[in-house]
Amino acid sequence: MTKRRQIDSTPFQKVAAMSMFGFPLLLIPLAVVNIIAFLMPTVSLGAPIYTVPLTSGVNWTITFSDALIAFGILLMLFEAAKTVRPNGRYLTDHLLSFIVFGGATAEFVMLPQFGNSTFFLLTVLAFVDFISGITLRLRLRRMFGVRARAPVVEPQRTEPTMASAPARAPAPDARQDPVLELDHPLDARPATQDEAASANAPKAVDEHREEQRG
Repeated sequence: MTKRRQIDSTPFQKVAAMSMFGFPLLLIPLAVVNIIAFLMPTVSLGAPIYTVPLTSGVNWTITFSDALIAFGILLMLFEAAKTVRPNGRYLTDHLLSFIVFGGATAEFVMLPQFGNSTFFLLTVLAFVDFISGITLRLRLRRMFGVRARAPVVEPQRTEPTMASAPARAPAPDARQDPVLELDHPLDARPATQDEAASANAPKAVDEHREEQRG
């Protein structure tokens, strides 16, 4: 049952991951500022949240505005990671980043609730997210295009072969080689059967004649 539940939950995890990747993360701090401006007008962005005593003896007061800006900068890191991920929906991400930047700019210029330094810095972060996404995408496309055009030479693999034994050359014949005939004259060579028969023929005739005379 446990394995079956893990297998069934795998597609839902993939869908959740893809939806998270397609969501513009900088919309979160901008949405928080919108909630404070419209639903909680009594809350000030400059209200202190926590005081940190430093080694120098100074007490550093962290305001709600500082926390929002720091949170937006951290989200920029994840936005850059989304840009360089493989098999990403780059057109959708760029379009959503442009919509977020356009909406933040319109609110900063047209609505009095957003005319402060906190919202201005968040708008700048949205602009940086939109421009950096396009720039990184173009650089990556150019880089992978150059690598794809470069020819890749693969080394040829040679299979080891067993060396065959060299064939033995036939022994040279003195009768066919004139050089060997000079080195071995006819008198020194052993007589063949034909030569021996022709040499014994006159001797046989002489013996036959002497028998007839006797």
